[in-house]
Amino acid sequence: MSATRYLLILPLMAAIAYMAVVALVFFSQRSLLYPGAGAAPLPQPASWGETVHVKTPDGEMLHGLYSQGDSDKPSVLLFFGNGDRVDNYAFLAQALAARKIGLLAISYRGYPGSTGSPSEQGLLTDGIAAFDWLSAQAGSGIVVLGRSLGTGVAVNTAANRPAAGVILVSPYLSVLSVAQTRYRFLPVGALLKDPFRSDLNIGKVRQPKLFLHGRLDDSIPLSSGEALYRLAPEPKQMVIYDGAGHNDIFNDNMVGDVIRFVEALEENRP
Repeated sequence: MSATRYLLILPLMAAIAYMAVVALVFFSQRSLLYPGAGAAPLPQPASWGETVHVKTPDGEMLHGLYSQGDSDKPSVLLFFGNGDRVDNYAFLAQALAARKIGLLAISYRGYPGSTGSPSEQGLLTDGIAAFDWLSAQAGSGIVVLGRSLGTGVAVNTAANRPAAGVILVSPYLSVLSVAQTRYRFLPVGALLKDPFRSDLNIGKVRQPKLFLHGRLDDSIPLSSGEALYRLAPEPKQMVIYDGAGHNDIFNDNMVGDVIRFVEALEENRP
């Protein structure tokens, strides 16, 4: 092959390779965004609480774990991160139970124990269904707690249901903005199916809000959480943990901050 012909073919080969990468990302994006989805078995008996099932309006059945608190105490509704599981939260359930506060954690559609397959609209539907289920069980207010991916579910739920308060752990401005930062060489805006635009919803969340973020977070940068915080209406507060990243943010200090926030809501209740 002559050098001239090679130089003509090289851009074409590069374009084909780029399009192949774009196609691969497009068709595999939900497996990347929801790595915890799948039929992995859950431990029996459950590591905490009792097993419950929540039916969604579109016919899915969600697995959940529920630790009931006192009727005059608030309950916490937990939406976990994209690679997480409900049975990983025994430590939180026990800490809340010591203060007579209940906890419900649901497994999103397509995650272990639940039917269906995950998508943004599906997870947002799951969040509303879980809130409505807990409203029928709990005797007092519900504090919505979202972690990482689950902060988008928490924001949407609080924007559409009368939550007593909202706790956002490692929140993002949007999944779209995080993906655009991480994959600068791809047309993310045109490819992304599930953008989770918390930035467009946070203005509707008028309840008291607690933002928690690790300064060393390399999965969802602190700057993304701070940007969402700036958009959020009052009342709000933000706590930044200097030595924490993304996966080690849950410690005794952080759980203590969660409990103090929940109990302050109770004290300030009319």
